Amino acid sequence: MFGFRRHAVYRAAAFAGALTNTIFGVLRAYVLIALWHARPGLAGYDVADAVTFCFLTQAFIGPMQVFGGALDLAGRVRTGDVALDLLRPASLQLWTLADDLGRAAYLFIVRSVPPVLIGAALFGVTLPAHASGWAWFLVSMILGVVVSFGLRYLLAMATCWIVDDRGLLQLSLVMTTFFSGMVLPLNLMPGWFGTFTRALPWSAMVQVPADVYLGKTDVAGALAFQATWAAVLLAAGALVTRSARRKVVIQGG
Repeated sequence: MFGFRRHAVYRAAAFAGALTNTIFGVLRAYVLIALWHARPGLAGYDVADAVTFCFLTQAFIGPMQVFGGALDLAGRVRTGDVALDLLRPASLQLWTLADDLGRAAYLFIVRSVPPVLIGAALFGVTLPAHASGWAWFLVSMILGVVVSFGLRYLLAMATCWIVDDRGLLQLSLVMTTFFSGMVLPLNLMPGWFGTFTRALPWSAMVQVPADVYLGKTDVAGALAFQATWAAVLLAAGALVTRSARRKVVIQGG
């Protein structure tokens, strides 16, 4: 709840983000409609599925931090304040995760819902075939946020060993944008390369939740895939945190 309340202070930024996501969603929708009219059934989607995928991916930008957005933890590492965090009895990783889940919940309400509703009004979107589809989609989205957090937490903790994390953040931005399915569905990727991209953790952030919503994947397998990556990344984060207790680099000294 603390993370939700803290990020709810920035209402203007959230509304501006929702507007931006909606505008780019409309532009992307027209491009995908033209593409799917030229190539019907591409990637196993029809035109309605492609439009729905478009607005779902726009909705994921805020909660999943698809276009980057370092954790506040990185700044505390640079200043050395993280030393106090590491001495507290609460787990640094779990505390940061709870804060990030609150942030994602707020951005889901403010930045994710409006683009989808406007997309539905302008183009029409596909709805889950069964009522349970909404519940599975929500679970998948939460797991996607946890995977996103796991990746961003590792980046934040990397600043314990490097002074400037901007290079890592730029690399992460490129990897996340392409391998998550944000640009185009990963189902379009051919052969072994498509299999490879769908096996990476970034696909659990966008492609998998979208396919769960659209009913284009086995739900149990999709959730197991996301849960596995979430567990792996959280475990890696715990190991890095344990190692960081022995080495903290303070900016400028």
